[in-house]
Amino acid sequence: MEEAKQLFKKLKIHSLLDLALIIPTSYNDTTLSTTLELGKINTIEAKVVDSSVYAGKLRVTFNLTRSGRRLSSTFFRVTPYHHKLFEVGSSHVIQGRLEEYKGYLQMSQPKSIKTIGKITPKYKTVLKESEISSLIECYVNEQNLYHEGLDSKEVSTLMHIHFPKSMEEVYEGTTFKPDFISVLKFVEAYNHMKKLRGKRADFPAHRSLTGSIESFVNHLPFTLTHEQQEVIAQIRSDLAREDKAAKRMVVGDVGSGKTMVILASVMMALPHKSILMAPTSLLALQLYEEACKHLPKDIKVALVMQGKDQGNYKEADFIIGTHALLFKEDLPQASLVMVDEQHRFGTKQRQSLEALVSAGEKKPHFIQFSATPIPRTQAMMESELLDVSLIATTPFEREVLTQTISKQDFPNLLTHIKDEIAQKHQVLIIYPLVEESSEVPYQSLEESRGFWEEKFENVYVTHGKDKDKEDVLLEFREKGDILLATTVVEVGISLPRLTLIVIVGAERLGLATLHQLRGRVGRNGLKSWCYLYSNSTENFRLEQFARTNNGFDIAKLDLKFRDSGDILDGTIQSGQRFKWLDMAEDEAIVSRAKNRLKSVGI
Repeated sequence: MEEAKQLFKKLKIHSLLDLALIIPTSYNDTTLSTTLELGKINTIEAKVVDSSVYAGKLRVTFNLTRSGRRLSSTFFRVTPYHHKLFEVGSSHVIQGRLEEYKGYLQMSQPKSIKTIGKITPKYKTVLKESEISSLIECYVNEQNLYHEGLDSKEVSTLMHIHFPKSMEEVYEGTTFKPDFISVLKFVEAYNHMKKLRGKRADFPAHRSLTGSIESFVNHLPFTLTHEQQEVIAQIRSDLAREDKAAKRMVVGDVGSGKTMVILASVMMALPHKSILMAPTSLLALQLYEEACKHLPKDIKVALVMQGKDQGNYKEADFIIGTHALLFKEDLPQASLVMVDEQHRFGTKQRQSLEALVSAGEKKPHFIQFSATPIPRTQAMMESELLDVSLIATTPFEREVLTQTISKQDFPNLLTHIKDEIAQKHQVLIIYPLVEESSEVPYQSLEESRGFWEEKFENVYVTHGKDKDKEDVLLEFREKGDILLATTVVEVGISLPRLTLIVIVGAERLGLATLHQLRGRVGRNGLKSWCYLYSNSTENFRLEQFARTNNGFDIAKLDLKFRDSGDILDGTIQSGQRFKWLDMAEDEAIVSRAKNRLKSVGI
């Protein structure tokens, strides 16, 4: 048992299904061939009728026992063993690729095999062949597979793959049978979700939260969308529980109105305190402004940023802050903790905030928000670890026209930029790099700024390494016409007057990033444009992107063009690659696996 544990560790596997999903890369089949098949590996009974040495090579002529035909073989790296083995008159079962030359059968360097009628799977792992084979033989059996919650078809498929009686029952041509592949997809999805479920740890909440949201909703100058209302209802039932602290992730598309869901959650937590941590001062300030604008006036809101606190956070009902919150040792206990743009924080930072306001075994209700849409398949899987809500619709129609442009379109682009500025609208131009690089065939931010500053007034410049980037963005919001930046503006900042964005070298960016950048324009329903500037003429990926504005569809497209990465809580790690399951296409299989998990109650 201890030895098996060590081998499992070496393989980096954690469950029986992990082991069952280590599929043979090939099989060694010693079943006697019933017919002679040219160009394929044949296993045939033969008797040596002649043997000679020519130019250091051993030539052996065999008589095939069943058909009586002659077959000649040549052995190149010859040892005394070969001469002894293939003595004239000796009988063998030989295996090798059968060819024909001018009507004569040939087999180069055949093996003489001792065991006949056996199919041996070959595995490529870090273990020795004998070690992995003994693990599979010991643990992969019908009883164990049924115990994992698989049905008879899935059990029988895995047993056939690891212990085939004939190659015909496994292969169709040179690949697995299609129904075998669909079973492998299912088992992969089911196994992944089962492991996530095992990782989920629930704790009792500080208290049940049942505050009313009516006074807040009734005074909003707009009506909440159906999806916003649905997510608020899900959060309401989470917060009402005392036996289990909420653990929810709200994934909203760009401009889907997550802020209103945050504020409704604050209302539900009253009269108890809520804390929200945002990744940048700019986002924290934006949320603070929205909270002061929309929450009832008797609710005290405080802002905590490095050296820029506003309001008294010890007395506030709702505390908004950056990671500066983690350094406040006197933070009051909060019954609801929220994190905005959660993927911008490390797991440790999120846990530190929770720990700061926890009381013994009891935990605050915890809600994370993200504006990075994820494929529905991924949301279904991740909801085994934490509850997931999706907001795919926006409160108003965003009219953003997306087009791919190149050098010859530049004069028209300049005219369009001037038109937008004349209407008091703003323009954002994204560059791939801050400084010149021989690696990238586009101008950098620093190379281009002179051109824009000479032609236009009120040009602002910022990038990721700029220590003052948040101040630059705030000043641009109020006074600027053109902002030159790198992808630093990707997430979160709301620029209501922004109607035109140009993304230089757009083919170099992932679709999710392009979608976030495009999400900066048209925030208030103004007609807007997103220009994808590219030197490349083959832009199939960008053309597909230009056709859809829905972030969840784009997340699915992104999966087709690249592997799915670490999106939610680090649980689908960049190392988590599915071999059989296609996250972009196999939604029905993931759904079936999820239902199975519920029904077996594992």
